[in-house]
Amino acid sequence: MIYIVRHGQTNMNHRKVLQGRSDVPLNEIGIGQARAAAEELTDIRFDRVYTSPLIRAIQTAKIIVPYVEPVMDERLIEMDYGPYEGCDLTQLPPEIIIFFSDFVHNPAPNGMEQLSSVVARVGSFLEELRKVEGNILLSVHAISMKGMLEYLTPGSNGAYWSKYIGNCSVYTAENRDGKLGIPTELF
Repeated sequence: MIYIVRHGQTNMNHRKVLQGRSDVPLNEIGIGQARAAAEELTDIRFDRVYTSPLIRAIQTAKIIVPYVEPVMDERLIEMDYGPYEGCDLTQLPPEIIIFFSDFVHNPAPNGMEQLSSVVARVGSFLEELRKVEGNILLSVHAISMKGMLEYLTPGSNGAYWSKYIGNCSVYTAENRDGKLGIPTELF
């Protein structure tokens, strides 16, 4: 079974800043969220843990599964927001407002990674997991997680792009006999 978790809260999340690939640690609330997720998953024995190389995802993985050393993979990193990284989410530039208003029909503004690129890189990672047995934790970010959910859900038509995924939310997907299942929200 694959368990996909979004990292816990950071100060940039708390301040409503578009953090993207900024490498910032969890704050105290985020540490508490990761501990709560660990408690919810306490009955699961994880065999492998993969994480984005950003510290907030690594910290989340290590709190949830302290007994397995996480493997970092660049394909799990957050979307590259380019020149928009660090923007105040309450005062976004018009081109970002347009993009965020309809992810499916509006391409990302110049300088930002396109959503199709996010889906391709996380999809490449998920394809490699088909050969991996056991319970697997993936510690990622909101947009990389949404890309995974899109990849795993044929016919979703972009439904996950506008879905809110909170810090330390978890989705699961079957991984059996080389087949990846449709994800379901665990918490």
